[in-house]
Amino acid sequence: MRMHQAQEHEQGRLRMPARVGDLWRDGLGVVSTRSVQVLVILAVAAVTIWGLQQVSLVVIPLLLGLIVAAALAPLVSLLVRRGWPRVLATVTVLLALVVVLGGAIAIVVAQVADKWALLSDRTLDGVNQLISWWNTTFPQFELNQQNINELWATVQGWISNLNYGALGSGVAAGLGSVGAFVAGLVLFIVILFFFVKDGPMIWSFLIRPLKDAQHRRAELMGTRAVAVLGGYVRGTVIVALVDAIFIGLGLVILQVPLAIPLALVVFICAFIPVVGATLAGVIAALVTLVTNGFVPAIIVVAIVVLVNQLEGNLLSPIVLGKSLALHELVVLLTLTVGTVLGGIIGTLIAVPLTAVGWALVKAWTEPLPALEQDADGESMAERWRAARERALARRDANAS
Repeated sequence: MRMHQAQEHEQGRLRMPARVGDLWRDGLGVVSTRSVQVLVILAVAAVTIWGLQQVSLVVIPLLLGLIVAAALAPLVSLLVRRGWPRVLATVTVLLALVVVLGGAIAIVVAQVADKWALLSDRTLDGVNQLISWWNTTFPQFELNQQNINELWATVQGWISNLNYGALGSGVAAGLGSVGAFVAGLVLFIVILFFFVKDGPMIWSFLIRPLKDAQHRRAELMGTRAVAVLGGYVRGTVIVALVDAIFIGLGLVILQVPLAIPLALVVFICAFIPVVGATLAGVIAALVTLVTNGFVPAIIVVAIVVLVNQLEGNLLSPIVLGKSLALHELVVLLTLTVGTVLGGIIGTLIAVPLTAVGWALVKAWTEPLPALEQDADGESMAERWRAARERALARRDANAS
């Protein structure tokens, strides 16, 4: 009997590890394992984001350079196909970009300087009229000078905190001083030049350790990322330009001061999906209200609504196509996260980077036969070299 009990005890002891292992195989064990994995992923993501924020002086120019380079790449390729050396084509496109941006800034500064006194007087009159209307309509909540001063002090405090709070932490960390801004600008120009000039070669160098199917897949991911990012930026520029032209024409017809700067504001706000058009309309309507009165402001609102409807239902689906294949809720959440982490710059780059991320996920999960068909038997670097050799051959033929 003792022998039988000893055998049962030994069998139970041997079965113990199996029972402990079974604890992780049932439903609760699987959920626990997945929860730990999710927590680890979130921790790694948090540490990564924190690390990127600490070196935002490098990260921000790098991301901006990547976005702009993806948009300018077709122009450089067009000049190269016409026989231009790639360095000359890159320098020409970048100089044209600087001239366009510099001209726009010069026009805006001249307009603001010319209309600033008029705008200040009209703004003060408009604010006084608004206060009078408020006191007449809501006498129980009458506004006096003390209330206005307190409200202004609150707004000033909010703006001051905004520079150092979570909303602007990403920008303040990288561009918090003039020296940092200049350094970031120089770094952006250098990165943009090399991305435009040698983008395919840089990507081929990064994926060189990969072999066979993995190398092909990485090439496809790079091609898709550049296509989605460049298509999004170029499409957004076209949409923003159309919005700025039509809304700017409406402001000019209504003789609104600072019509051209307001059109530029509309152009910039168009790069913020979903909420950018509304923000631009509110700014234009408020300026019109304090400078031209109530009826012109209503007309401006009607113009903004009409242009936005044409953009959303006609222009954006045609121009952007599938570049921004994201649900509106995803866009809103992405904008929120980007604003919290990177401030204004985070707001501008969050959505295109998310669209690129989704394109990379789809490219990673594509079946290999389709992948090999897209790769067409050549690497990105080989296609780049072939295009350069053809351009050099055409240039030599033209010279002879």
